[in-house]
Amino acid sequence: MQNDTLFVFILIGVAGVLMASNRVRFDVVALLVVLALSLSGVLTVEEAIAGFGSPVVALVAGLLVVGEMLSRTGVARVVGDWVLKRGGESEARVLVLLMGCAALLGSVMSSTVVVALFIPVVLRIAAQTRLNASRLLIPLSYAALISGMLTLIGTTPNIVVHEQLRSAGYDGFGFFSFSPVGLAVLAICILYILLAGRHMLGAPVSEPTRDDRGKSLRDLWGQHNPWGRYQKVCVGEHSLLAGKSLEDARLDTEYKVRVIGVLRRSGTGRRRIASPAADTELSPGTTLLVFGRPEQVDRLARDQVLVKVPYSPADRERWRWDISGAAVLIHPDSQLLGESLRECGFRSKYGIHVLGIRRNGKALEDFEDALLHTGDSLFVVGAWARVQQLSQHAHDFVVTDLPREHRESVPQYNKIRLSLLILAGMVALTLFNIVPLIPAVMIAALAAVFTRCLSMEEAYRAIPWSSLVLIAGMLPLAYALEKTGGIDLVAATLMRLSADAGPYMLMTLVFFLTASIGLVLSNTAAAVLVAPIAIAAAAAIGASPYPFAVAVVIAASSSFSTPVATPVVTLVVEPGHYVFADFLKVGLPLLLLTYAVTLAVTPLLFPF
Repeated sequence: MQNDTLFVFILIGVAGVLMASNRVRFDVVALLVVLALSLSGVLTVEEAIAGFGSPVVALVAGLLVVGEMLSRTGVARVVGDWVLKRGGESEARVLVLLMGCAALLGSVMSSTVVVALFIPVVLRIAAQTRLNASRLLIPLSYAALISGMLTLIGTTPNIVVHEQLRSAGYDGFGFFSFSPVGLAVLAICILYILLAGRHMLGAPVSEPTRDDRGKSLRDLWGQHNPWGRYQKVCVGEHSLLAGKSLEDARLDTEYKVRVIGVLRRSGTGRRRIASPAADTELSPGTTLLVFGRPEQVDRLARDQVLVKVPYSPADRERWRWDISGAAVLIHPDSQLLGESLRECGFRSKYGIHVLGIRRNGKALEDFEDALLHTGDSLFVVGAWARVQQLSQHAHDFVVTDLPREHRESVPQYNKIRLSLLILAGMVALTLFNIVPLIPAVMIAALAAVFTRCLSMEEAYRAIPWSSLVLIAGMLPLAYALEKTGGIDLVAATLMRLSADAGPYMLMTLVFFLTASIGLVLSNTAAAVLVAPIAIAAAAAIGASPYPFAVAVVIAASSSFSTPVATPVVTLVVEPGHYVFADFLKVGLPLLLLTYAVTLAVTPLLFPF
């Protein structure tokens, strides 16, 4: 073994120890690798930093923007709410729906984002049905991991292996090339969880626990104005309000009823308007979401010939993405001190309604004309953006409570269909080879910005730059192995170990080598290091590289047995109250089942 080859293997070992220690950031380790390779002379400076110009880096960045588009337009939220509605109190049904949806979404967006979005959904399901969240969260994370096995863009290692194939002179993977293998693994995983896995994770029913997610909008409302109610009224053709503006209607002054939202028909369907402007016209057929005491709303409907419409749970679900609330304290230096809400023109000034005031721990009944004091807590309601802007008025009041619904908001939910159309276009461009993968992803990312599904600033914030540095810094290691003969050495070792056992033994070694490195370093680093070795070993025995490349792809997404190998699994540790042993006892059998499925299905699709 040459000195340079030995140095590269030692460098890989040191990088693995640093990453496994969790004391040094992964991106810092990657930069140290780049420095070590260039300063040692193993690679030139240009070769050591070539990873930053790799197509993999550009592709991953674009996919992260597309994933953020799907998140901000509510695709994952809609799916999560559907699981909550359809799953009911059946743990088995909830698990099947939860794992299927997480895998489906994770195949086209970041699996980490999918898990982060689904954790509140699982906690809501557990709170409402008393199902044990610990029996749901590990299966959720495993399904999100398996989502990386379903499509080419499912996870970064897939793209790394795809590019390694092309660099070696082979055709890369198609969009759904290894999807049958991934679907088979998903089916086995769901069966395993239903038959055995969930029974290792505690009792089926949990004891009632306190909800630690913070106060809900209803909680804040009850503390500040327990007498008020949300109701709906419709402006008919014969209503006295027809043709008037909200300002002319004077509902606040005459009836102490506030119009929180307006629902009106348009050419493209129904349009909801949160915190409507004073000049909003009340045309026939317009439905108003109002807040006030029931007797006040009854008098309004009677006097103005309005039709009362039942306010259902479905209405609450529709409006919760438009309307938010908050509790704010009046600052000692506030300009509002000594004025009533009417006098200071609070609604006109801030674009939100005050629906109640709490003073010295008690809700005020006639709060509209009460003079504001230091420390008064105001319950404000309005459009999400308006409520968020309150924090900018730090000299007037302090935002003390945002409802838990605020964290579950979807900023661009009204563009969910557009985001799905952009996603479908990206898949079609790739699937039918109209354009290569990278331009297709870039087109989708730019389309998301041009259609205002997200801004350019939000697109940049969606990219975890530390992850890109990790990828760019680890890619030169593969080239260093190739340049120093390390790849040929490992490939020869693999062939010697497999001896006359044939390609199945070689495929087994490739699978477990990838899985082992993924547990110590990261799944991306494992793909970077093992993919060229697998391709070289296949060439050496005269076999097709594709079954071995698929083995790398599947194994890289099989980090089931430890909570620290990937954030997809790490995220569920705290809310699920797991210990390390939980992942070992549930994850190791699943890893072996995944290996068995890979070994059985892959050669049927990609013969040796």
